[in-house]
Amino acid sequence: MCIIFSFLIRRVVDLIKLSKRQEEILQIVKDEGPIPGNQIAEKLSLTRATLRPDLAILTMVGNLEARPRVGYYYKGPELDQLTDWFSNHYVHQYMANPIVIKKSVSVYDAIVQIFLMDVGTLYAVNQNGHLAGVISRKDLLRASIGNRNLQELPVNVIMTRMPNVITIKPEATLLEAARKMIDYHIDSLPVVQEIDAEEHIFQVVGRVTKTTITRAFIEMGSH
Repeated sequence: MCIIFSFLIRRVVDLIKLSKRQEEILQIVKDEGPIPGNQIAEKLSLTRATLRPDLAILTMVGNLEARPRVGYYYKGPELDQLTDWFSNHYVHQYMANPIVIKKSVSVYDAIVQIFLMDVGTLYAVNQNGHLAGVISRKDLLRASIGNRNLQELPVNVIMTRMPNVITIKPEATLLEAARKMIDYHIDSLPVVQEIDAEEHIFQVVGRVTKTTITRAFIEMGSH
């Protein structure tokens, strides 16, 4: 599933962050494709060798497709459908129930919980039930190495604390959720309802993970 997720995000990110020359290449192929690479190079007053890396990138991420003895043709409409679909489907439609623990529980209990629930991330809450932090498998593994007192070590010592937790709201799009996970290199986002933004007080109402995005991607394909 992570492979499909990376495939999806690579396409979305590369679609948004094309260089000026890559945009010019796409426009030429849109207008005149299929077109051989040497003709694209001539139109841009470049050598074929100079253009080759851009064509390779655009082909790899799916903007273009190359056919032997035919040339390059544009696959943009498929990418437009992809981004449009993820821009019109929302977190609240796909989010799963959050796996929540109290921030005072031990690291040992958190390890047990994360494996019993088969998840990659736990959300820690304070005595009022508000989001206090996030604990990942990596956090638990790091705490376990060389530490023999896991039953005495509370998770609030090792967790990522508010306000440093990256969150998302139910009304956000799946595209925004995917982009946040890729930008911040995280596997999970707590879905929150805002109680007091200035004080960083949020209630956890769900979770979105890479698996969530992958399932949505597969659903899109089935339709």
